[in-house]
Amino acid sequence: MATKKRDEGKASDIEDPLLVRSVEKAFRVLSAFDSGHGALSLSQIAGATGLDKSAAQRFTHTLLTLGYLSKDPVTKQYELTPKTLDLGYHYTRSSALVERSLPYLIHLSQVTAETVSLTVLDGCDVVFIARFLSPHMLNTGVIVGSRRPAYCTAPGIAMLAALPPEEAIDILERSDRRPYTPNTVWEMEALKEKLRHTRERAFSLANEEIHIGDISLAAAILSGTGRVAGAVSIGVSRIRYDKDEAVDKFAPLVVATAQSVSRAGPVPQLR
Repeated sequence: MATKKRDEGKASDIEDPLLVRSVEKAFRVLSAFDSGHGALSLSQIAGATGLDKSAAQRFTHTLLTLGYLSKDPVTKQYELTPKTLDLGYHYTRSSALVERSLPYLIHLSQVTAETVSLTVLDGCDVVFIARFLSPHMLNTGVIVGSRRPAYCTAPGIAMLAALPPEEAIDILERSDRRPYTPNTVWEMEALKEKLRHTRERAFSLANEEIHIGDISLAAAILSGTGRVAGAVSIGVSRIRYDKDEAVDKFAPLVVATAQSVSRAGPVPQLR
């Protein structure tokens, strides 16, 4: 099993004269809340962020005053508020990639009646920035804003395959590679072969690699300079299609959609 290599160190450990430490620490507090830690006490926030209790108290009080945190008067635990969604909302509303992609994603969703997603690469993860669900799809808990490891997802492999090989290998080496299911491809040599195969056929396939019952196909979106901008993916249920049927029916549509978005106009290169 691969040893976990952190994608990024804490910003406070990085020598950067322009870094505003207080802003970094405030975001560290917000990032402490996740799916497994929806409500946290002050002591838990301090432990999760590496701040002393006094500093944690100052930052939580500031975020509480600004409306990004709420505090239960009985349990004294803190939670994120809906105001934290504002940043994500502003991102999707202002993203040139989302704007360019939406008409094509909607069309793909309508003609296939399957789950269609738009993702970008962020460090060693893919982040879902648009998603149209299918009534046939199993509930995998993936929503806009969800992160998944790039190495075992179809959009992640599609984007890695479109990067210069040395960049892709660097991301794979820094990833926390492990088998999520018996089908997960996670060992380095097998992943290198998967990238090579993806480059040859212009789309990637993840067959129940992170969620049992889920088959996903994806193709990379490229900027005008040929750099990776994102990926279009489609997810189908293993109950309704086997791997070969999914490839035959949906791979050409996914590739065509990604190429259409790439040609539609300027899209920001993310790497």
